[in-house]
Amino acid sequence: MAKGQDTGEEGVGGGRSFYITTPIYYVNDVPHIGHAYTTLSCDVLARFKRLDGFDVHFLTGTDEHGQKVEKASQVAGMTPQDFVDKVSANFRDLVAAMNASNDDFIRTTETRHTEACQALWRELAARGEIYLGSYSGWYAVRDEAYYAESELIDGPAGKKLAPTGAEVEWVEEPSYFFKLSAWQDRLLAYYEANPDFIGPDSRRNEVVSFVKGGLLDLSVSRTSFNWGVPVPDDPAHVMYVWIDALTNYITAAGYPDTDSALYRRFWPADLHMIGKDIIRFHAVYWPAFLMAAGLEPPKRVYAHGWWTNEGQKISKSLGNIIDPYDLFARYGLDQTRYFLMREVPFGNDGDFSPRAIANRINGDLANDLGNLAQRVLSMIGKNCGAAVPQRGPFSPEDEALLSSAHGLLDAARPLFDSQAFHKALETIWAVIGDANRYVDAQAPWTLRKTDPDRMATVLYALAETIRHLAILIQPFMPESCAKLLDQLAVEEGARGFADLGANGALRPGTALPKPEGVFPRYVEEEGGEG
Repeated sequence: MAKGQDTGEEGVGGGRSFYITTPIYYVNDVPHIGHAYTTLSCDVLARFKRLDGFDVHFLTGTDEHGQKVEKASQVAGMTPQDFVDKVSANFRDLVAAMNASNDDFIRTTETRHTEACQALWRELAARGEIYLGSYSGWYAVRDEAYYAESELIDGPAGKKLAPTGAEVEWVEEPSYFFKLSAWQDRLLAYYEANPDFIGPDSRRNEVVSFVKGGLLDLSVSRTSFNWGVPVPDDPAHVMYVWIDALTNYITAAGYPDTDSALYRRFWPADLHMIGKDIIRFHAVYWPAFLMAAGLEPPKRVYAHGWWTNEGQKISKSLGNIIDPYDLFARYGLDQTRYFLMREVPFGNDGDFSPRAIANRINGDLANDLGNLAQRVLSMIGKNCGAAVPQRGPFSPEDEALLSSAHGLLDAARPLFDSQAFHKALETIWAVIGDANRYVDAQAPWTLRKTDPDRMATVLYALAETIRHLAILIQPFMPESCAKLLDQLAVEEGARGFADLGANGALRPGTALPKPEGVFPRYVEEEGGEG
């Protein structure tokens, strides 16, 4: 991990802190599965860290300035401010619909953000890192990015396109420049000293290669439009949208008040979670801006992959946009959350299909976890007076199962810290498999007749294993796990990782409610695609 990431930093007031961010989402479009995926991954990690005793600050929000937004507002027949007010609300609504646990939602049109951007600009200018010149070159409005001639590709009818496929236009205008070229060697030295600063390795290699290829000074202001943060003392210029957007991460940490408790506790951020298309901005420009201003860079930037829809690239023109609200309504919120974190090795591209999510729901959730909990709790309800069983001495088989459950947290921690969410779930599901095999081997339905005391011990070991599983799966499926823990009569204040192990074990004789299934099978509606 990057420095400090493995243990968390001691902050004001003691205890370990953890600051995690999504990218702020650009408001020229409606939220889609990509936005949901990034937010979900941050929510899972934020919830894990809170359960593990960290003081977490989880930030998301919207990026509301720039030429692309200005043009989109004109197309909509609205003022830019009215347009961003409307569209930003869509992203805030999605966060709530996903049951995300963010602590802050930032908008770049807020006063606190304008003040932070202008403070950062003044600091860079005072340190001689910004100078006035003129820019001429290729610019892609869709990407809000500048491209060198060598990066362009040939499009239809000989038209030049950005490497992303976006149309480019030749721009000539006065511009302030950031001395990015002066930071090439220092960035490479930083990457060398902090090998886990960029993840996964494929993105790290991409960034290192880009920087080694040579950095040019970066145009950081525009005069051809005015929907942006004004450059201090030169209002004819607005800040380039990326210096504006990236600054949100320190705005929400209290900048420019670097002596504030918030800033001292949470900056530098532990993790910026982003999509792979914006890795250059976060792993090259952003640390350079910060170091140039005398500020610490974030500890880690992780770029995940993209989703396709049944093998096809997702695009409006193909009409195959995946609406997260449709997934929640059709499959269930927690089921969707589980699928998105389990189906694809995190960091890789992944493919969505109705068959794949149905298989995960019916296999992993209904058959494996759901069936385990339902049959164990039902047997306890029928045969143990609807209370936690009175256990006898544990056999080696009982000890083996409980040991695997007790070892899950230590196995999961490094996987979460490296953003290997799929591996964490695989590790947890291995214990679910152990528990299901244990049920079959111990056959408590037979013990009920031949050895009721042994049956009670077996059911206790299983109930205690389910308690561990439910606590550890909470970051992925908080509502479903709350239902499982309710059925085990685990008090709400006893559901953190500190309650794992023997000290937090279920108390024999505790009354349990009537068990109810938590993970129903998914049955495709008639005429639908299964």
